[in-house]
Amino acid sequence: MNGKVYLVGAGPGDPELLTLKALKVLKRADVVLHDELVGAEILAQVPSTARIHNVGKRCEGKSTSQREINSLLIQYALLGLQVVRLKGGDPFIFGRGGEEIQALREAGIEVEVVPGITAALSAAAAIQIPLTYREISSSLVFLTGHHAVGASSDNWPDAIASDVTVVVYMPGRDYLATAQKLRAAGLSAETPCAIVSRVGSHDERAHVTSIGELPSAPRLSAPSLLVVGEVVRFAQHRSLREQFSQFIARNFEASQSELIKTTESGSQEQAQ
Repeated sequence: MNGKVYLVGAGPGDPELLTLKALKVLKRADVVLHDELVGAEILAQVPSTARIHNVGKRCEGKSTSQREINSLLIQYALLGLQVVRLKGGDPFIFGRGGEEIQALREAGIEVEVVPGITAALSAAAAIQIPLTYREISSSLVFLTGHHAVGASSDNWPDAIASDVTVVVYMPGRDYLATAQKLRAAGLSAETPCAIVSRVGSHDERAHVTSIGELPSAPRLSAPSLLVVGEVVRFAQHRSLREQFSQFIARNFEASQSELIKTTESGSQEQAQ
């Protein structure tokens, strides 16, 4: 008798944000194939008798291909095992869950999907941005800055209205290109945006800027995402206090320097 595969969303990384269903499935697993970004605190919920495989995609070093992952899922299920494919965020939001469920169906393997909290929702909660807000944002669009090999990278909307909140997963570090795409879609340079890094971890960071200033924004650590839209004006986060304190300090220093120059100029004129 064949086993069963569960496509489980691990959420943003905080074990307290796992769903009860996800925790229940993990504790019954015979085999767990997990993404690179699934942390030790979540893997600690897996039985000590279970086989655990890191099948994450890495920018550098050895990575497991999607074909290999699909094959492992099928092979373990054919052995009659309870298999968990553990993914960061939600399996069906830029998580390749569709490719895996298709392969499992073609192999005649029973599969169940356990949703998780996707990065857009956890990032919005972390910096207190309502992704929708009456009279400000009535639509929500998820985009990705990363594409499969050979796929077009020019598939962003041609037009984005000012009352839309846009969340860009995996925006990369070419903020200039991202800003140009957003401007080409009709958004103004003054539209606020927020970069949120390592959501749900102890070193979570956020930086608020605008589309016009995005190219000069700091390159925060991956994984990160970009939230764009008027709702970003609601943002609050502990790291933002540091950002704005530095901004105030820089402006104070600049104003003091200008005052000194003005005073010195005045003194020279009086001396003449």
